[in-house]
Formats: sequence, C-alpha cells, structure tokens
Amino acid sequence: MIIVYTGDGKGKTTAALGLALRCFGGGGKVLILQFIKGSQNSGELEALKLLPIEIRQCGLGFTNQGDFSTHKAAALETLKIAQDEIISGKWTMIILDEINYAVKGGLISESEMLNLLEICPPDLHLVFTGRAASEKLIEAADLVTEMKLIKHPYQRGIPAQRGIEF
Repeated sequence: MIIVYTGDGKGKTTAALGLALRCFGGGGKVLILQFIKGSQNSGELEALKLLPIEIRQCGLGFTNQGDFSTHKAAALETLKIAQDEIISGKWTMIILDEINYAVKGGLISESEMLNLLEICPPDLHLVFTGRAASEKLIEAADLVTEMKLIKHPYQRGIPAQRGIEF
C-alpha cells in the first residue's frame, strides 16, 4: 500500500510510527528514513533503540538553518538510499518521514519522489509523511490522512515539550 500522512496539524510522524509498531508487531521489517530531521535526539529515537525497527536520520535539521545546497545534497542522498532500500527486498514497510516537506521546500523534485512509486514492489508498504503532499502523490496513494490543525500550544507561547514534539 501507498500511505500518506499530510496536513498542517501535528501527528504525521507519530501516526507513521504507530503504523511501524503495528507492522513490526505483525512480523514485518520496518525502515524509517528521515529526510529533514538531523542529529537532534528525540523520544522516538530512544524508543526505537529497544526494537528492531531501523531509523536513519539523514537530514540536517531545519532547512532555514545552514546552507541550502548542503540540505539539498543530504535530501538527494536520502532519496538514493530510499531507492536502493525500496528495491532491496529487505523490508515490509519503508517510512519516508518529511519527504513531502522535502519536495515542497525544493530539496527534491516531485518527479523524483513519484519515481519511488514506479520502483516500489507490490509487497512493500511505502509511507510518505509531511505537510503539503502533492496532488499527484495523493491521487496515487491507497490511503491518505490529513491532519488538521485546530489548536496547538505554540499558539499560546508554550515551547516544544520533550515526549510530545520531540
């Protein structure tokens, strides 16, 4: 299945991680490639150390920090890793965390992302997360969920909380 979690609300990566747990619990092998998230430590990284779910932080963090060309190079390298892993036959599910944002931000092209669908074997579940999923990806997907922002603590000046945002 091709699954998309998108929208301006919180919970896209969280939903994908829940799906990873479900897949693992059903006997599947899961790989998570994070296109934007870099070297920062997060609760999901710590939790996944306890399970045989592989997660790779391939990005360099917020794209408004540092040189754009360096972020673009990291995203293109992550795309290459995704291509290799998709055709490897090793995984039941691959989660491409924040790939939609990588497309929206100009780090990779929509056509490069959509090419992943062309090479995806029928027995691999491919999950795309991030705001602003492209219409072509939404059209091609089997399952699309849009997270809608109604209220967020940031709006009241509450900073990011460990265990909630990271």
